[in-house]
Amino acid sequence: MSSSELTPRAVGKQSIWEMSGKQTNTKDGPARSGSDGMSNQTNDFIERRRFLAASAAVPLGVAVTAQLASASSKTSSDPAADNNKSLIAITFALEMSRDYPHRGMTEWDYEKGNLNAETKQYTLDACRQVKAKGGRIHCFAVGRVFEQKSIDWLKEIVKEGHPVGNHTYDHVYILSKSLGAVQKRFRRAPWLISGKTPAEAIAENIRLCELAIKERLGIRPAGFLAPGNFDKGLTGRPDVQKMLLSLGYSWAGTRYPKVNVRSQNLSTANIDAIVSIQRKTQPFVYSSGLVEVSGYPPTDVHAFRSNQWKLDEFLQVIKKNVQWAIDNRAMYKLALHPSIMYVEDPEFKTVNLVCDLVNAAGNRAAIVDLGTFARRAKLRR
Repeated sequence: MSSSELTPRAVGKQSIWEMSGKQTNTKDGPARSGSDGMSNQTNDFIERRRFLAASAAVPLGVAVTAQLASASSKTSSDPAADNNKSLIAITFALEMSRDYPHRGMTEWDYEKGNLNAETKQYTLDACRQVKAKGGRIHCFAVGRVFEQKSIDWLKEIVKEGHPVGNHTYDHVYILSKSLGAVQKRFRRAPWLISGKTPAEAIAENIRLCELAIKERLGIRPAGFLAPGNFDKGLTGRPDVQKMLLSLGYSWAGTRYPKVNVRSQNLSTANIDAIVSIQRKTQPFVYSSGLVEVSGYPPTDVHAFRSNQWKLDEFLQVIKKNVQWAIDNRAMYKLALHPSIMYVEDPEFKTVNLVCDLVNAAGNRAAIVDLGTFARRAKLRR
């Protein structure tokens, strides 16, 4: 890791949301892979201090807006308002994943945004294929992605209409109540968050990711996706709900229900148990007004990294999930990590399966961004 990556990232007091109740006013090529699978990109990173100095001059527009014209429409053509239509979303978390491309690789926990060439290419190719079939992929980037010298691949994704949202700068644990639990990286480099409360460190990390997106892509982040996700989402954590709202995010993806199915060689009963979770975890609105855009099992992490499923098993469950959502006019979010999928599904069978199922359903289903999910949840409140 280069010394420039360890430069303290303090920002002005106005950039930190105060947990005491004060709120800021919101205003509307490729990496070279080494033999160990990690990217040797020391010279490709922007010096953190210089990046922050340049970013400080950029106004913080934190109002979250959808980047797809179809998703921002308030007319009758808005799929959110069509209760006869199932809404399907494909999401990519743009981060590196431990144990990929090889088991035992854990250094990614400290370099989540140091994307290798394969991850970037897979993301770009998947976005192209999904768009060719009439859909979009809603991407969520960790901020350290923007420290890489070239993000032309990501600029192309944005140009083609795929939304990019905030996944925090360092992939932090937003429910943390201690500095040591915020992110493993800060255990190794605690001076980066020295003098801050956990709430301040988390809020700064979210705002810093937004700065990076605005500075390097010239757009506002399309929503917020919490790293990890939690069984109960933000239920019981009104402080975190308030933080996200104060930062300008009207919706967030934080919930991922527990799944008890751990076995390989899935039975019909196993699959039915997974699919049944959808009925209980549709997007909803917290009493604070924040919209929860829930995730649904299985993710690629659950299937491949944790349980070593075969691709055919994963596809079988995804097909059942999508079909259930279409038949019940429900919402379904498929959460994937290209850093895992380029290894487990190099032929893009998963995203193409989803597109084909939606297209076969005709006007009964549409692939949308998560902002559309949030609008429907509000309409149904």
